[in-house]
Amino acid sequence: MEILSQLWSFLGLLTVLQNILPSQFLSLLHSLYESLQDFFTPFSYFDIPEFNGYCSVDLNELYRHVTLYLNSLHNSAACRRLSLSRSKSSNRISFTVAPNHSVHVTFNGQRLSWTHQVETVQDSLDEKRSFSLKIPKRHRQALLPLYLDHITATAAEFERTSRERRLFTNNGNASSYDSGWVSVPFRHPSTFETLALETELKKQIMDDLKAFAAGREFYSRVGRAWKRGYLLYGPPGSGKSSLIAAMANFLCYDVYDLELTKVSDNSELRSLLIQTTNRSVIVIEDIDCSVDLTADRVSKVAAREDHEEEIGRVTLSGLLNFTDGLWSCCGEERIVVFTTNYREKIDSALIRCGRMDVHVSLGTCGPAAFRTLVKNYLEIESHPLFDVVDSCIRSGGGLTPAQIGEILLRNRRDADVAMREVVAALQARVLGSGGGRGAAEYEEIVMRSPESVLVVGSPENWDSSPGKYVGKRRKEGPASEKKVNFLVRLRSLTKSDSGRRGV
Repeated sequence: MEILSQLWSFLGLLTVLQNILPSQFLSLLHSLYESLQDFFTPFSYFDIPEFNGYCSVDLNELYRHVTLYLNSLHNSAACRRLSLSRSKSSNRISFTVAPNHSVHVTFNGQRLSWTHQVETVQDSLDEKRSFSLKIPKRHRQALLPLYLDHITATAAEFERTSRERRLFTNNGNASSYDSGWVSVPFRHPSTFETLALETELKKQIMDDLKAFAAGREFYSRVGRAWKRGYLLYGPPGSGKSSLIAAMANFLCYDVYDLELTKVSDNSELRSLLIQTTNRSVIVIEDIDCSVDLTADRVSKVAAREDHEEEIGRVTLSGLLNFTDGLWSCCGEERIVVFTTNYREKIDSALIRCGRMDVHVSLGTCGPAAFRTLVKNYLEIESHPLFDVVDSCIRSGGGLTPAQIGEILLRNRRDADVAMREVVAALQARVLGSGGGRGAAEYEEIVMRSPESVLVVGSPENWDSSPGKYVGKRRKEGPASEKKVNFLVRLRSLTKSDSGRRGV
């Protein structure tokens, strides 16, 4: 009781002094107390408010970075309470530090602490939010700049990989005040793991995309726009659209599907380019069928002298400027993809180096691509008929991934039936009139070595680069002799397969 009475007496004395002493003197005492506290504490504290300034209008970008950074660390950081949330358009769960709770992290061997401070504004329903960083005082000069850079980089990477990506298409209104693009969520399931491509080609494309995504400083140093052009060509059903989706999923980019037939003129095409965002894939599918851009320019000199014919449509010049002109530099980290079934119909100026940097030939399934399809559809990694399929492929009995995928899909409940039907289809292709082609109308055959299906360079080097031969089918003797040799090999493989199964 004596201690309590003394405490009450002390509090009463403080109340009297507070009423008697000037407010300036009290403020000085409070500042002196805080200075002594800061001097003796081993930590420094940094507040990061949600808004800048007193008007609370300008959003503090660092606050957003810290929110994303802490969200990315929810599995490794030590926190007693987290707030969970999920939007309607996303399946990802967001983790944030609960109000007035702390989370502890480690950086460069130092233990740091973040506190999410939330205060209710007096006489208002609004809340004042901020993050408070506690850092060892003796290391703050060397640690703080590095840690802030680490927060910004981690937040940018987390935002890139976790945000909802969109699939855009042009709506024909780019010249108005509204946006020329409309979008839906992009949720295509294609990935490089499920893509039916030969292993070496798949690795080459992935390595090229990785180098491009990490090339900000390189492109700035050499003075080039940070973009990359891909030309995908091959027969229908060879997987061009699936490859585009796999590229977008691999890089976590948005996709802009540009329909040239909806674009009225070059000015609208330029406006659409300006409205695209960074980190995106701009796609023009079947470019040889979209508009009349692929014919011989020499034969059209007389027609192009008539200026009226150029008004009201997209021209080759406008598309060239779209891919490699001054306006192509209005954004960065963009992939431009053209697809076609007939590469030879495209004007060489449109797909030269600097516009289409990488040329990827997609044709019939090779052995590795076929095994990927079987694993995807039938969930098996080996089968006795694999050797028979390989023999058919080597003999020119190629089918596109779409054709094989349809057979496997139709018979996915019985792997043996599916494999036998694939072998039958391959045999029919070898022995039929279309043997040796990826499709009946596709006149060109691409050698199946991995080096030949990805060409980096100008169109002049398509058929002359060592190890990258692409040309007409070579004559290999009478067709009847080729068929007899194939049947002999196929019969021996079938007999060995029957012996292994005890038939």
